[in-house]
Amino acid sequence: MQTFRYLIGVGVGTAIALSRLEPTLAQPNPSNLNPSPNLLDLPTRPDEVKLQGTQPITLQQALDLAQQNHRELQIAALTLQRSQAALRQAKAAQSPTIGAEVDLQTERSGTERLIDLKLGDTITSPGISYLSGTVGVNYDLYTSGKRSAQIKAAQEQVDFDTLDVERLKDQTRLDVTNAYYDLQEADQQVRIAQAALTNIQRNLQDAQALAFNGRGAEFDVLRTQVQLGNAEQAVVQAQTLQDLARRQLTQRLSLSQTADVAAADPVRLAGQWSSSLEESIILAFKNRVELEQQLAQQRISQQQRRVVLAETKPQVSLFANYQVLQGLDPLNARDGYSAGAKLRWNFFDGGAAKAAAAQQDANVAIAQTRFADTRSQIRLQVEQAYKTLQANARNIQTAEQNLNQAKQALEVSRVRFQAGVGTQLELATTQNELTQADVNRVRAILNYNRALAALQRATQNIVASKP
Repeated sequence: MQTFRYLIGVGVGTAIALSRLEPTLAQPNPSNLNPSPNLLDLPTRPDEVKLQGTQPITLQQALDLAQQNHRELQIAALTLQRSQAALRQAKAAQSPTIGAEVDLQTERSGTERLIDLKLGDTITSPGISYLSGTVGVNYDLYTSGKRSAQIKAAQEQVDFDTLDVERLKDQTRLDVTNAYYDLQEADQQVRIAQAALTNIQRNLQDAQALAFNGRGAEFDVLRTQVQLGNAEQAVVQAQTLQDLARRQLTQRLSLSQTADVAAADPVRLAGQWSSSLEESIILAFKNRVELEQQLAQQRISQQQRRVVLAETKPQVSLFANYQVLQGLDPLNARDGYSAGAKLRWNFFDGGAAKAAAAQQDANVAIAQTRFADTRSQIRLQVEQAYKTLQANARNIQTAEQNLNQAKQALEVSRVRFQAGVGTQLELATTQNELTQADVNRVRAILNYNRALAALQRATQNIVASKP
């Protein structure tokens, strides 16, 4: 019965290990991961959402796919296009407007209708029909600064949206990088769980051999079998988390409905950071587009204030019209023209313009307050990322040393147990210590990489940290 349980454990562990080999055998082809160009595509059949294999991709490939497919980036780009169109619309006010109008009318006066009634409608006087055409030109000569303020506000909005595209690119890079590191950590948890399962299978084999030879206790075999069952569950749980991490990365990249990805890069240090904390803070203040966005928002509000105040100031426009009037007889066509200037001045509006200007003053104050708040947040982000980076750099060295010592301790413990000197509890303890040391090492490296990515995002400086 004991041997049968051992064979089952070995078979389960082997099956689990083989089931995880498929992603590593797939050939990477990121071009097949792109989603359908039809944004309104909605699958209706199960085969349309069934995953078609798993493709390993590197972190750089993941970043490239995100820059190409990420929905928020696409929305930001479309928002920028909309602002650019609004700027062209505002600039169109610098040009005159030219329009034409054609009118066909038939007129009968009341006197003519009265004559018809007196005559008993026996004689119907024809109406007067004529065709008129007018061509007009209008130009706002003086707008008290309204037109220029509208153009400047539209230009500032374009600048704001351009900065927002850059902000989303940087944020997307950080989000995808963290999702990739999460997948790497999930992969390592599967590896560690499978390694622990293999070691416990060896422990069970040793315990059964000692019990068979009369040098071990049946109790040790039972405890090892319990540990084997727990290890099998740990592998299944780790694999489930791995699958979820893959789906999260796939969703983050906005890939095809049938795409599934795996991490192709090994777990290793992503680079180093050579700047001091103070230099990093200044670098962030210099590079972060969020600060520039608040300044742009302040300028937009200032220009909008000029626009609303211009409504109560003089507005001067020029106009010129040319008209042709033709009756039923083509020879009786007449033409005429008109030209002049128009002054419009709403010198009293019940205080509406001042109230609107006060709203824009509040918007200016809000932008300034948000600038200060954003500056504080950026400094905190840099400090947190920098200190986390330094802490994990030290933890990596400790974790490497602990892992080597845990491997040696497990070997010694296994030899002692096989010789009948050590106990099953000692062997299980050293096995757990090895598993935890391996987990700590992986987490220290990945937490270092996460902190490095956060520091790059906080300072908006991607190049400076590459090895």
